[in-house]
Amino acid sequence: MQSPPDPSQSPLQFPTVFPIKVMGRREDGFAQVVSEITLKHAPDFHPETIEMRSSKNGRYISFTVTINAKSREQLDALYSELSKHPMVLMVL
Repeated sequence: MQSPPDPSQSPLQFPTVFPIKVMGRREDGFAQVVSEITLKHAPDFHPETIEMRSSKNGRYISFTVTINAKSREQLDALYSELSKHPMVLMVL
C-alpha cells in the first residue's frame, strides 16, 4: 500500500521554466507593475518575453510571464506579491 503524497513536497522539479498568467483591467502602467514585481523575484526574467492578450471587449488584459523558477518558495512569494497588488485581479 502506497502512502499519500506529502503536501510539503512539490511535484515540480526545480529549476524549471514556469509560466504565470496575471490578469487585470486595462490600465496605464499595468505591464510595468507586472514586470517590476516579476524581476524582484526572478532577476533573470526578461520583460521583453511577456505575452499579452486583451479580452474581447478590451476592458481586461492578461500577461503571461515565464520565469526560470528556482524553488517553490520563490514561486509562492511571486504569486503572493502579484495577487496583493491592487491592479491585479487574478494570478494563475
